[in-house]
Parts: sequence; structure tokens; C-alpha cells
Amino acid sequence: MMLQFDQEQGGTYQEGLYDPEATAPRVDIATALTAASREHYREHGWLSVEGLLQADELAAAKAAIDDLIEGRVPVFSGVSYEKGYKDSIETMSPAERYDAVRKLYDFVPYEERLATIALGERIGAICRHLLERDVRLFQDMALLKPPRGGREKPWHQDHAFFDYPLGTRIVGVWIAVDEATIANGCMQVLDGGHRLGPIHHFRRRDWQICDTDMAGRKSVAFPLRPGDGMFFDGLLPHGTPSNNSAQRRRALQFHYMDQAAQPTDQAERLALFGGEGAGATC
Repeated sequence: MMLQFDQEQGGTYQEGLYDPEATAPRVDIATALTAASREHYREHGWLSVEGLLQADELAAAKAAIDDLIEGRVPVFSGVSYEKGYKDSIETMSPAERYDAVRKLYDFVPYEERLATIALGERIGAICRHLLERDVRLFQDMALLKPPRGGREKPWHQDHAFFDYPLGTRIVGVWIAVDEATIANGCMQVLDGGHRLGPIHHFRRRDWQICDTDMAGRKSVAFPLRPGDGMFFDGLLPHGTPSNNSAQRRRALQFHYMDQAAQPTDQAERLALFGGEGAGATC
């Protein structure tokens, strides 16, 4: 099976590009299903929820990620390695190769443990409540930052990567598999930034919002315990800084949209978010 590598190389970024002024408070699942939480989501573009995964689900998710990376799931091929390891991957030890993985994707059809989480009623009920409509899963990923060098995902809007009309309601769900901290690259968002509408993206370290548009802006950070998660609007600017700590950071990320949404073409998306994004993947 031919190995796949991420399109982007990454690079360094200026100090202060990720500068949180606050950490997001978490609510429990019952509170997430209240009108107050839905209003918070509409105003701020996010909702942080504790205990999305129970202990047995979290253990199953960790085992499933290991099995996907280490080739124990038949037919699955959605492993993407860091581009910088392309010339050395064949000589790496299993542990080194594990740490070279950037992301996993499209695993729900092959991995029942993760499918049960992504398609489960707990997450689905919150998504339906926040969007006030039926939803469907349309993207599944696991995002990995190894210790001492896990690469940044620069500031961006997820809607910029999806060929759906601008008015399509999209909600992302980001779930901590390991503890997510500011030091190891937890999610940071521009509070309320979804109300700005589409922002032009450029090819820099990734397909991203330009650093000069984000420098000096204060963010909200999402330190999460394993099994906690956050829900966020498809237009909310967000990013995750590099992991220079000694602590591994793995996360699951799912995207859901209005059940009735119909795709548009790439040209319409790029006209809104920037022509350099042709072929870019989230």
C-alpha cells in the first residue's frame, strides 16, 4: 500500500500568534442541551462540554487509533504522515513511525469503535440542539501532535475547506483523547469570529488565514481533559499551536451539517475563501 503524506510542510511562526486571554468554561451534557447553551453557541461560535466520552469509550478510542496507525484494520488506508518524513519513513522504527503520523481520516466505515462514537446519540443530540435541525456526519478525522515537535495547524475556518454553500450550517466536534493543554497544542479560537463571515485564506505554512490578520488578537483556549470536547461553528477562526511539550496530544474531530445541505462546486468556495485553496484538505 502506497504511503500518504500531508500536503503541507509547516514552518515557524511568530511568538504571540496564539495568545489566549481566557480559557473556555465547560458545561455538562445536560446543560449543553439547554436554550442558554444554544444562545451561547450562537453568540460565541463554540460550546465546551465535559464528559462527551465515558471511560470505556475513551479506552476504545485510544485502542482504535493505535490499531489504525499500526495496520491492524483491514483495507483502511487513511493514514497521512508528515511531509517532512517522506525520505526517511521506510527506515523508521514502529514508535518513530507512529510519531510521524499527522492525521487519520475516513475511518468510520472501517472502525466500529470510532463509528459508534461519531454516530452516537450523545454527540448527535447536542449537534441537533445547537443547529436546530437534523444533521449528518460528513467528515471524520483523528489529529495527532507527538511530543516535542507536533506541528501547528495555523488559524483557519473549516468551512473554507468544504464545497458547500456559505449558508450551510456546519458544526465541528473536537474531542480530547489525551489531555489537551495550552503547552501541548490545545484548540484556540477567535471568540465570536464566526460572525465575521468568510475570511480570505493564503498558502503559507498551510492554507490559512494570514498571520497578520490574527497577530495581536486575543484568543480563547480550550484545555480539555481526556473525553471532554468542544463544538464549534464552521466559520469560527481557530488554530492549534505546535506541541513542544513532553506530552502527547491526540484528538478526534468530526464534522456534521444540516441533513438537507446540498454541495456546491469548488469555484464558488474559492471565490469566497481564496483561490490558493484548490485541493486543500482540512
